[in-house]
Amino acid sequence: MASNHVDVFDTTLRDGEQSPGVRLNMEQKLKIGHQLVSLGVNIIEAGFPISSPGDFESVNTLARELKGVTICGLTRARDKDIDVAAEALAPAERRRIHTGLGVSENHLQHKLRMSEDQALETGVAAVRRARQYTDDVEYFMEDSGRAKPEYVYRVVEAVIAAGATVVNVPDTTGYTFPTEYRDLIAGIINNVPNSDKAVFSCHCHNDLGMATANTLGGVLGGARQVEVTVNGIGERAGNTSLEEVVIALHIRRDIFGLDTTIQHAKLLETSRMVSELTGMLVQRNKAVVGANAYAHSSGIHQDGVLKERSTYEIIDPTLVGAERSEIILTARSGRHGLKHRLNQLGFDFPTDRFEEVYTKFLEVADTKTEVRDEDLYELVR
Repeated sequence: MASNHVDVFDTTLRDGEQSPGVRLNMEQKLKIGHQLVSLGVNIIEAGFPISSPGDFESVNTLARELKGVTICGLTRARDKDIDVAAEALAPAERRRIHTGLGVSENHLQHKLRMSEDQALETGVAAVRRARQYTDDVEYFMEDSGRAKPEYVYRVVEAVIAAGATVVNVPDTTGYTFPTEYRDLIAGIINNVPNSDKAVFSCHCHNDLGMATANTLGGVLGGARQVEVTVNGIGERAGNTSLEEVVIALHIRRDIFGLDTTIQHAKLLETSRMVSELTGMLVQRNKAVVGANAYAHSSGIHQDGVLKERSTYEIIDPTLVGAERSEIILTARSGRHGLKHRLNQLGFDFPTDRFEEVYTKFLEVADTKTEVRDEDLYELVR
C-alpha cells in the first residue's frame, strides 16, 4: 500500500516504559500522551492492558482523554488478552489492537514451543478475534529479523486474509543490517499476493546501534509505518529514536520523498519532557536532540559555521526547537570564535589588543573544559 506518507507509531509509553529503571505514574503518562498528540504522532501505543491493573488503567485513561490520535493496546495472541484490550480501548475515538506471535525458529522452538502451522493458526485466530472489536488490527511477527522469509510470507498472507490491516515486521533483537531489513520488507511486499491490502511497519531495536538505519532501510523497502520512542528509550539498548527517523526523512527528502505529520519544532521540548519524567538522561552527543548536537568547540568548525552555518550543520537548530547554534569556547577554539563571542558581549578590540586577549584566553582555556562569559569579562578587565 504505497503512499507518500509515513505513519509515526509511538511506543514510548509501552516499549519505552519497559526500560529498566523507568516507572511512570498515570499523571506522567497523560502528560506525555498529550505532548505526543501535540507533536503530531499518528498512533500511540498506550500499554499492554492485561499485564497489570495499572497498564489497563493507563490504556483506558489515555483512550478516554486523548483525541485526534489512534490509541493502541498490545496483546499476546490469546482470547483473554484481546478481550481485555478491547475493554480498555473502548472509550477511544480511534482504537487499534496489536496482537501477534514470534516467527523465527528460535522463538517457535524455545519460547512458544509450537510448530510453524500451530503458530500460524493461532495468529489467524487472534486476528479474527480482534476484528470482532475493531477494524484496525495490527499483527506483529516477533523476531522477523531472524526468521525464514518463506514462513514470514505465509504468515503475512494468512493474517491479512484474516483481517489484519497493519503488519509489523520487528527486528526484535536488533540483529539485522539495513540492506537486509530493507530486502525483508521489499520481499514481503513482492512475494505476498495480498500485500497491497495492508500497511507494513518497522519495529527495530538498537542492540548493534542500527535501529534508525534499519528503520530507514525498511521505509526504502516499502514500509509506511515506523514504530519509535522518544529519545530511543526501550529495553536493552533501546528502540528506534523518533526524532532521528523523522528528521532523516525530512533532511533527506531527496532520497525518500516522504512526509510525516510530526511538528519538528516540538521535538526538543518533547525530548526534554520524556527525559525529565523517565529519569533517562539524553547523552550530550545524541543525534538531533543532544546538548552538543548544535554546539561547536573546534576552531575550524567555528570558523566555518560563523561564515556559513551549512558548512558544518545540516540541521538548522530552529527546525527542532533549539534557539541557535552554540559556539563553545575551549583551548581548540580559534580567533574567529573568540572574536564572535566578545562582539556578542559588546567588545570590539583593535588587532593588537585582541591578540593580547587571545593569548590570555589560551592560557585560561588550557586549565578549563570551557571558557565561560564570566571568564571573558575577567580577561578583558
